[in-house]
Amino acid sequence: MMSFKTTFMFLVVVFGLVQSVAAVDLVDKNGRTIQVDVLELNADELTVKRSDGQQFTFPISMLSEASQKVVKDALNDVNQSDTSSRMPTFSWDTIPLYMHIRKVDAFTDQELNYLADFPLITLEKTTGSRAYGSTDQGTIEAAKAIKQVNPAAKVLFYRNVIVHYGTYSFDKQLADIPNWHLVDKRGNDKLIRGKSRAYDTSNAELRDWWVTTAADVCKSPYVDGLFLDGNIKVLSSFLERQLPPNKKQQTVDGFHEMMTETRTALGPEKLMLANIIRARFEDGGLEFTNYFDGSYLECFTTPAGTNLSRADYLVRGINATQQAARQGKIIAMTMAIGESSVSDGVDEVHARIDDVSNIRQDELNFKLALFLICAEQYSYLFLNDGYCVDTRGKSNICQSGLWLKSLPEYSNRLGPPKGPAEQQGYRCTREFEHASVWLDVEKGEGKVQWN
Repeated sequence: MMSFKTTFMFLVVVFGLVQSVAAVDLVDKNGRTIQVDVLELNADELTVKRSDGQQFTFPISMLSEASQKVVKDALNDVNQSDTSSRMPTFSWDTIPLYMHIRKVDAFTDQELNYLADFPLITLEKTTGSRAYGSTDQGTIEAAKAIKQVNPAAKVLFYRNVIVHYGTYSFDKQLADIPNWHLVDKRGNDKLIRGKSRAYDTSNAELRDWWVTTAADVCKSPYVDGLFLDGNIKVLSSFLERQLPPNKKQQTVDGFHEMMTETRTALGPEKLMLANIIRARFEDGGLEFTNYFDGSYLECFTTPAGTNLSRADYLVRGINATQQAARQGKIIAMTMAIGESSVSDGVDEVHARIDDVSNIRQDELNFKLALFLICAEQYSYLFLNDGYCVDTRGKSNICQSGLWLKSLPEYSNRLGPPKGPAEQQGYRCTREFEHASVWLDVEKGEGKVQWN
């Protein structure tokens, strides 16, 4: 058998970032050199990507012992050098929680103390816009106030990759960018729910504006990265029929360029968390995660944009989430408690819960079990009845009935998992140090037995 040797650049990719570069050779057990441009490790499987577009996945055990050690040592070095500083704090002591919120006015001291208890927080699209004149300034001020209470909290700045919300200080710059928004075949330009304009990501000037302005806000020492929303609208068939021929694909291509540019502009220390894992995609959205440090989950229990049954939709979503989590990606599992629906086949809409006592225990058990079946380090849960905590009406009623509240289950001791979840058909089980979890996605039932 012919043997040959080739020297190449070996790039270790972790959390969607190129973390280290070294000149090495990988050799299989038959002595053959494997040419690699990008290498990813998922559990015990390697995915090799080459500059000619070819991609192969195979067990790491196929490599020689020396090459196996090279791969594992490189990944360990990356984890030790980068993860601790930029990733959120994490503990298995109790259920790890995430917060996703918006409020046009400044947060009160009580609200800041509440927020500061969460290791990972996204400040949504209107945060502080009335109090400070814009969402970007409002986010910086809120992040600064949160970090005065808890410097370890990670706070993300919200940007939508397609929907123009018009609450940012830099929006006025769009007047100097021709054709920055999409227009349909009939000449309509309010393409999002008939109210908002949609960014044309095929426009290079628009992309440059989007990337530059997002990165400028993330330069603040109080902002730990970017939350990227609207990705599903870009990557699905959303607006495809309304747009001129080929325009949809052009926006998809532009989106990928914009994400690459954003990753470069933010640098290695800032996080990119995207609304990206979704069971409507063949690979559950994993095919789009390379740019990002993790995924926020929406429409996780409600099939949207697919012909899959609810059970099969859930299984695909669980599998994708588990795979991403085991790769070290952040998972912000966000699920509605109470009534919810889907808008435009993409967005989840929540109904306010007037009283925590109205939460159905069977629904709560199912969603807690669903999270625990998927969770790994850097997985966080957010059960909610909406993201807006503005007060409205003559009685100044908060739009979220769960705001400033905590569920009793969040205080229960959990402890680390004893291993990954075991799955048989539509049923899953998993053991934690202080809890036993059972889930049946076909029946929509779950149990968490707290020990």
